[in-house]
Amino acid sequence: MQSEAVKSLLEIIPIDMMSAIFSGKADLPDSTGRSLGEDPKILAILTTSMAVLLGCVFLLVWRKSLGRSSAKTVAAVPVVKKVAVKEELETDLGKKKVTVFFGTQTGTAEGFAKALVEEAKSRYEKAIFKIVDLDEYATEDDEYEELMTKETLAFFMVATYGDGEPTDNAARFYKWFTEGKERGTWLENLQYGVFGLGNRQYEHFNKVAKVIDEALTEHGAKRLVPVGLGDDDQCIEDDFSAWKELVWPELDQLLCDEDDTPAVSTRYTAAIPEYRVVFLDPASSLQVEKSLSFANGHAIHDIQHPCRVNVAVRRELHQPASDRSCTHLEFDISGTGLTYETGDHVGVYAENCIETVEEAERLLGYASNTFFSIHADKEDGTPLSGSSLPPPFPCPCTLRTALTRYADLLNPPKKAALVALAAHASDANEAERLKFLASPAGKDDYSQWVIANQRSILEVMAEFPSAKPPLGVFFAAIAPRLQPRYYSISSSPRMAPSRIHVTCALVDGPTSTGRIHRGVCSTWMKHSIPMEETHDCSWAPIFVRQSNFRLPSDPSTPIVMVGPGTGLAPFRGFLQERLALKEAGAQLGTALLFFGCRNRSLDFIYEDELHNFVKSGAVSELVVAFSREGPTKEYVQHKMMEKAADVWQIISQGGHVFVCGDAKGMARDVHRALHTIAQEQGSMDSSKAESLVKNLQTEGRYLRDVW
Repeated sequence: MQSEAVKSLLEIIPIDMMSAIFSGKADLPDSTGRSLGEDPKILAILTTSMAVLLGCVFLLVWRKSLGRSSAKTVAAVPVVKKVAVKEELETDLGKKKVTVFFGTQTGTAEGFAKALVEEAKSRYEKAIFKIVDLDEYATEDDEYEELMTKETLAFFMVATYGDGEPTDNAARFYKWFTEGKERGTWLENLQYGVFGLGNRQYEHFNKVAKVIDEALTEHGAKRLVPVGLGDDDQCIEDDFSAWKELVWPELDQLLCDEDDTPAVSTRYTAAIPEYRVVFLDPASSLQVEKSLSFANGHAIHDIQHPCRVNVAVRRELHQPASDRSCTHLEFDISGTGLTYETGDHVGVYAENCIETVEEAERLLGYASNTFFSIHADKEDGTPLSGSSLPPPFPCPCTLRTALTRYADLLNPPKKAALVALAAHASDANEAERLKFLASPAGKDDYSQWVIANQRSILEVMAEFPSAKPPLGVFFAAIAPRLQPRYYSISSSPRMAPSRIHVTCALVDGPTSTGRIHRGVCSTWMKHSIPMEETHDCSWAPIFVRQSNFRLPSDPSTPIVMVGPGTGLAPFRGFLQERLALKEAGAQLGTALLFFGCRNRSLDFIYEDELHNFVKSGAVSELVVAFSREGPTKEYVQHKMMEKAADVWQIISQGGHVFVCGDAKGMARDVHRALHTIAQEQGSMDSSKAESLVKNLQTEGRYLRDVW
């Protein structure tokens, strides 16, 4: 039997009840004369009824929207769809498992890992292949050993960057695997292969791959093929292809049964990756893009979740007479939760300049306001065939936004990009030429015409105007994702807790083809608009990457700093830190700074600041090499030799040596100077001097921040 309250509720006209609720008044009288708002039972019923009603309305709208999803033009919804990565279910215990690990900084190693797995799947249907990001392999270090002992067949695609360092996503595994406790031969059941990605111009060429390969062997694992040494200075794709050809015969032996036919004899042709593209109504682009503009919604900011910050200060560091440029930039991080330590790096996602973007739009043949979204799955939610698609960038967005923020348009195209262009070239001669450049037979032509001449993706497209790839192909297979640029932070949080300072030299000069190459980030910084000029200032998504480039924990420890040009950046932060410590009462050890530039009247950056650091005692002595003032060029390594006794004294007293700048030239020359100083000042032979320098590195007393 119904209660009087419920009975009276049912007697109320529904539309009156709805009107009362939406107007914020719940005072309709019941049959007893009481207000509905006075009865908690009635309020509960009202609340439940409204929830059910709203749920039905939402369900009806959602189901109708699904019915329209196949249309080419749909209403935009400001939601970034996250594609769930479905791991293969390893339910068939009879199948052999192959794990392919990757450690990547720019995505190339990950791309190679996916390419290896994609081709392997076409060859070995009875095996299960799994691609693993080394950073996601284990949540805690203690789990690594347990997981690794279960691996029986694995491949490692690992890049080396900087001064022989692992990539960010491989750093934790690398440290655990190479510096951990003695475990003996605990990987006897593992057979493996390693392919490294490096650049032969750098001193520690493919160090990470070599170290992992050696460590695996020491732990009892069996090497299937020699470690691959990919050289990005030439054509790393060819190096990878050659290494793969060594892998297949080994896998034939391990993954094929006696009754299996040998792995595919015909040459494997990789499918051209392509996103599914949905074109949307351009009228809704402004509102949607505004809602997706890198809003700060993450507690932790990293390469995947950068923090949007404003440019607070920008100023030119060179004198007007200089034919070059160097920008001092300050990002305002107040209220963002971003923090940093002296010596850390900042990653900056910059934008392509408008001239570059407009050229790309013209070559693609699409209007700048083309509004679209890209998807790595089919309309029913199942993944698109193939495993090489990177996650889509934030969308929906206009083509202008996609080309500005997400597409790398100025680097030379990889061979796979040429294959994709050839597939969409309407001119048969152009298609054949592109295929030839991407083929093994065209290796020399590719190396000369593309790599040596530094032809950008856009220059290549301009040479082959009939190649008009659809947007899904262009963003998946031709234009890589625009990567963050890293800079040594040139400030200390003790002096600038709410600012991150950057010191950036402008990259601007002609290539051999006559094109003026302008660095993406340095150009953006030079032309950025700071807050001190207008509230409508420039902004960028940034994040902080921790570094081991740190001052000694004891401020009384003596130090030597070597940083010509923008290599001065972290040492400006060091000196700010030392000055703050001194003002707080700390006793500072001797600090010797070697700086270099061309001419004191043109590019002596932070000159007044450096002299003030000397006066305040933050640095004991400033030694500057001016390479264009005298009859002969003089660099920092020459000044080090002049101060050899002082440098040796600091080293002998347990001091630290820091070097920052160009890895290919300056860092090597400084290393040789350090070796010579040890040999001459320490009265030792060459081998002992080199051993001493290596020990300094091992002990963390000789640190380099080089690029």
